[in-house]
Amino acid sequence: MHVLWGTLLLAILLRHHSLDACLEELQRNTPLGLLIGIESEKFVPKPHNMSRFLVTLGEDPHLSHLRRVFDVMVQRLGVAVPDLGNDTAGDSTGLAGRAAASNELRQAEVQQGLPQPSGGRKEYKDDDGIVTKVVEWFGYKLHLLVDVKHEVVLSYHITDTKTGDNEMIADLLAQAKKNLPTDRIKTMAYDKAADDGKVHELLHEENVRPLIQNRTFKVEEAEKVLGGRTPLNIVHDQAGTIFCYDRVSEPPVRHPMAYIGHEPERGTLKYRCPARHQGWSCPSDHVCNEGRDYGLTVRVKQEIDLRRFPSIPRATKQFERLYKGRTAVERINARLKIFWGIDDGQVYGSRRFHGHVGAVLIVHLGLATVLAQAERYEGTYGTMRLSPIARKLRELMNEPLPEHEPMSA
Repeated sequence: MHVLWGTLLLAILLRHHSLDACLEELQRNTPLGLLIGIESEKFVPKPHNMSRFLVTLGEDPHLSHLRRVFDVMVQRLGVAVPDLGNDTAGDSTGLAGRAAASNELRQAEVQQGLPQPSGGRKEYKDDDGIVTKVVEWFGYKLHLLVDVKHEVVLSYHITDTKTGDNEMIADLLAQAKKNLPTDRIKTMAYDKAADDGKVHELLHEENVRPLIQNRTFKVEEAEKVLGGRTPLNIVHDQAGTIFCYDRVSEPPVRHPMAYIGHEPERGTLKYRCPARHQGWSCPSDHVCNEGRDYGLTVRVKQEIDLRRFPSIPRATKQFERLYKGRTAVERINARLKIFWGIDDGQVYGSRRFHGHVGAVLIVHLGLATVLAQAERYEGTYGTMRLSPIARKLRELMNEPLPEHEPMSA
């Protein structure tokens, strides 16, 4: 079994286009075979051995063990890397795959709870709602939640192509929170597919600040009066941006109000008169700010609409800066497809597919661990030490320090 497992990992690490290509290299590369316990070429597995091994890997309890290996590796990195998981990003990507050869095998996979490959279609639209690009595939959907800074996968799920991104956020978040220290996750970035009321409620309950672009619905009003005790010239648009109208000018002029900050104890977002905050003259100053040295202040209750009024408003530089981190998950998706070959469409059956994707993600975490515990020295030349992360990982993995590393460091 260790030879079969080692062969699968080698095929991924060496970026062979197929398992057969790895087996051919093991036939001619004796030193490589010795790394995984193959003493001579006659002990190199056959293609049908690897095929059956992938099927077994996708069956319970082995598939659950594979997920457990992934979780343990993330947990170890989470303990060693203090900021792993602070800022996260999620997304899904389509992966090509094929159904099992027989109806009997497909029924067994369904009974196990594994999704079957199906036709997927994704439309990309511009700001006017016009479709600009269409992507179609047959296979599965891979949902990922990743760390933005270190570009490490924290949780994953494989579904059929009909499952929406917003439907899997709860499971992804639950798995990631189990794998990381308490209250580690601070933000989560997602595209418009996750702009759902239930998603915002979930993230609000979990104390995770959402970074989700707003979907525009043409059936709604372009802007609404904030209401309550707030003056009638204070309105908000569909994205939750707060504006005030200069009622003296003709016609009235709309200005975005200055965002001051989030008040978590009150559950409000605080805004201030833009003229007083930015230091320019407004014709309505005597109307709005009469008797106020600081200027008109508006507190917006998030409970009015968590989807419109997240903890980090969309029309702020902080939102724009953090939202750029969402591209991390797109880069990881590209690596998984281009480097590790999980999108080649040559894997038959859901069991084989789940086993292969799980092994690829374990290799991904294994390389992250190797890089994190590498001997990157810190300090001056006279007092060089292993980095704190490298030392912690070596401690967690019960590996000795290098001979030249002072034990008292």
